[in-house]
Amino acid sequence: MVFSGINFLFYFLPCILLLYYLAPRKCRNFLLFLGSLFFYAWGEPVYVGLMIFSSVVDYLNGLGIERNRERKTRAKLFLWLSVFINLALLGFFKYADFLILNINQFLGTALPLLELPLPIGISFYTFQTMSYTIDVYRNETPVQRNFIAFATYVSLFPQLIAGPIVRYRDVAEQMLGRKESISLFAAGVERFLIGLGKKVLLANNMGFIWSELLKIPVEQMSLATAWLGVIAFTFQIYFDFSGYSDMAIGLGKMFGFTFPENFRYPYVSKSISEFWRRWHISLGTWFREYVYIPLGGNRCRKLLQYRNIFAVWFLTGLWHGANWNFILWGLYFGVIIMAEKAFLQKFLNKLPSWVQHAYALFFICFGWVLFYFEDGRMLEQYVLTLFGGYANPWLDNHFLYYLTSYGVLWLAALLGSTPLLSSLWQRAITTVTEKRQVWKMVFLLCLKILALFAVLLMAVAYLVNDSYNPFLYFRF
Repeated sequence: MVFSGINFLFYFLPCILLLYYLAPRKCRNFLLFLGSLFFYAWGEPVYVGLMIFSSVVDYLNGLGIERNRERKTRAKLFLWLSVFINLALLGFFKYADFLILNINQFLGTALPLLELPLPIGISFYTFQTMSYTIDVYRNETPVQRNFIAFATYVSLFPQLIAGPIVRYRDVAEQMLGRKESISLFAAGVERFLIGLGKKVLLANNMGFIWSELLKIPVEQMSLATAWLGVIAFTFQIYFDFSGYSDMAIGLGKMFGFTFPENFRYPYVSKSISEFWRRWHISLGTWFREYVYIPLGGNRCRKLLQYRNIFAVWFLTGLWHGANWNFILWGLYFGVIIMAEKAFLQKFLNKLPSWVQHAYALFFICFGWVLFYFEDGRMLEQYVLTLFGGYANPWLDNHFLYYLTSYGVLWLAALLGSTPLLSSLWQRAITTVTEKRQVWKMVFLLCLKILALFAVLLMAVAYLVNDSYNPFLYFRF
C-alpha cells in the first residue's frame, strides 16, 4: 500500500483516522500500532514478524542499558547487542546476495544466491531503532518502559517505509504526551496534499519522460536528449522522495506528531556540501550523529577528517543499495565534499552566484546518472552519450518534442524545486496580516483551499487512470 494509491486515500486513511479520534486517548497508540501492522502487512505480510522482532530486541536492550547504567561494561554489552542484531538483519536481507555475487566473481566460486525479497523500509526502521538504544546509552533520551509506545514508534506507518528517519529523542515526549488539534490536523492535510501533488503530478510525469527517453538506443541519442533525460530523472527523484516526506510529515501532524524536515529545496544549493545539508536531512543527521562525530568529526587532524568523510560517504552509498554503483555514487560526493573542504569552497565563494549554482547542479545531475544505472555497461554507454562520445548530433527531434510538448510540466517542476512560490505566498500573507486586511486574508485562504482541492482532484484522476506510479525509495 502506498500513500498515492486509491486504497490508501479512500479506504485505509479515512478508517484509521476515524477509529483514532473515536478511541480513548490511552488506546490511541495501540490503535496506531495495529493500524501500522495492517498497513505494512498489506505489502509485506511475511516480514511483519521481522519488524516486531526488531522492536522487541531494541525495547529489551534499552531496558538492559537503563538497568545497568552504573555498570558501564554491561550497559555497553546491551548497546552492542542492539547494534549487532540490527546490522545483522539489515546485512542479511539487503546485502547477502551482493556479497555472494562478489565472492563468486573474485574467487570463481558458484555459491547459490539466497534471492530473498528485501523487507520494505528495513533500512529506515533499523536505523531508527539503533538510534534509540544509542541515545539511551548516551543518556540523551529516557528509556521507554511502555512496549506499545515503543513498538508504535518503530512501526508508525506515516514514516515506516521511506522515512524521514525519526530519532526517538525527537518524538520521545510525543509518544505518550502528544496533543492533537484542529489547526495541527489542518496543517497536516495541507502538507499531505502538497506531497501528493509533488508525487503524482510532477514525479510520476517526469518519470514517464525519463522512461520514454531510455527507450532510445544510446548510440542514436543526441547530447541534448541525454541531458534532458538526466534532468527529468533529477526532478523525478526529488519530487518522488520529497513528496513522500511531505506526505509522511503531513500524516504525522494529523495524528499529533511533529516529524523533522527532510528536504529544504536542495536544488538551489551553491555547493555539494550545501546540497547534502538540504537533501535527505534525516539520513545526513543520522550519519553525522552516529558515525562522523564518534569517529572524531572535524576535531582531529585533516587526514583523519578525510578518513571520517570517506567512511560516512562509503556507508551513505552502501545504505542506498547493494550494488557498486551506489557505493561509487556515495564516494563521488564524498570526494567532491573533501575537495570543497580542502580548497574548492574558497574558490567557489569568489565566483558569481549563478556560476556556483551551475557548478552544483552539474555535479548533482551527473551524480544521479551514477545512482540510476546499476549495470556498469549501461552506465558507461550513457556517460559517453552525455559527453558526445558517439559523435551524435547535439540536438534531435526527441529533445524538441519532449521539451515543447511537456513545457508546462518543466516549468511547474522548475518552480516547485525552488522556494519562489512559497516565498511569494508567505509575503502575501504577511502583508495582509500586518495591514489587517481581513477580506484579502479570506480571499487568500479560499484560494489556497481551492488550489489544494484542485491538486487532489487532478491526482485522483491520474491514479484512477492507472498512471505510472512507482515509489523510488521503497527499494532502499
